[in-house]
Amino acid sequence: MSAITLDRLCKSYGSATALRNLSLRVEQGEFLTILGPSGSGKSTALSLISGLDAPTSGTIHLGGRDVTHLPPAQRNIGLVFQSYALFPHLSVQDNVAFPLHIRKVPAAEVRERVQEVLRMLRLDKLDKRKPSQLSGGQQQRVALARALVFRPDILLLDEPMGALDKQLREEVQVELRRLQRSLGTTTILVTHDQEEALSLSDRILVLAEGQVQQIGPPRELYARPSSAFVAGFLGTANFLKGTLRDTGAARLLVVGDGEELPVAHGPHLPGAAVTAVVRPEKARLRMPSSATRGLNGRVLDAIYLGQTVRYHVETRLKDPFVVTATDGDALFSPGDPVTLAWADTDVWVLPAH
Repeated sequence: MSAITLDRLCKSYGSATALRNLSLRVEQGEFLTILGPSGSGKSTALSLISGLDAPTSGTIHLGGRDVTHLPPAQRNIGLVFQSYALFPHLSVQDNVAFPLHIRKVPAAEVRERVQEVLRMLRLDKLDKRKPSQLSGGQQQRVALARALVFRPDILLLDEPMGALDKQLREEVQVELRRLQRSLGTTTILVTHDQEEALSLSDRILVLAEGQVQQIGPPRELYARPSSAFVAGFLGTANFLKGTLRDTGAARLLVVGDGEELPVAHGPHLPGAAVTAVVRPEKARLRMPSSATRGLNGRVLDAIYLGQTVRYHVETRLKDPFVVTATDGDALFSPGDPVTLAWADTDVWVLPAH
């Protein structure tokens, strides 16, 4: 039995549709991320699952139980928001204990469960502090502890790390994934951060304008996006528009004024107009040579990022081509002539858009 089943879920506000026919099954213990730009409907989906808002149509089943019209208190869901919403006048211990007091859990059990979850999140030595005495990461962990202390069936996270700086956000992401795996709590995270979605999720659901664009494991969505939108939103992508030519021995993408670039065989027929997707880390920069088949260009910029160097390369095509190389690769400077090359299997071909 799935932990969460959404069937043709819709939500409208007057004439505006925030969510359209969302059908989804989330398995027990799964970590699903809903990813999309602002206004895509991802927070609306979370509000409907939690019961904070009611759907215009469709149904919501949690653990096989129809909860479409039940209030949040009857859904046994833990919620964590970006603001954390901690009570400033209460200690860490009392903030975490609050959901148990509301549920009238006996005092001895409250103490035991609060201490258990504080130890789990390494907050036990901070139990007497007030929220104002904590760092952002510590406050975030307190909000997580409060959402987990009553042992919810489902954990919903709405941009919970949005207010943290990069290093702290990465630390909390590791902590969250470790905790989710150890507890086996079914979790849905809403975010617009692509790296966060890729690093945390068992599956990612990409939303745009209230509709599902693609759902699947992170590696599948990154390597085999269903559309140019998904490819461009889930990381950086280079798009090459052209037509296919099949020589029998190889399949080529003809771009620009006749340059031929290798692509893998696929379902698209020779002569079809297509858009090829090449990720920056899949492309390589080479010194121009007649022996290398590729796209000729000139380095516009070389940006040093520590472990990697990001190149922007001007070609005869419309947009600069982005290449990510490791710091140990041969280095190029702005103005250097180069040839862009890649393996044909590193190109993903989509219908022209």
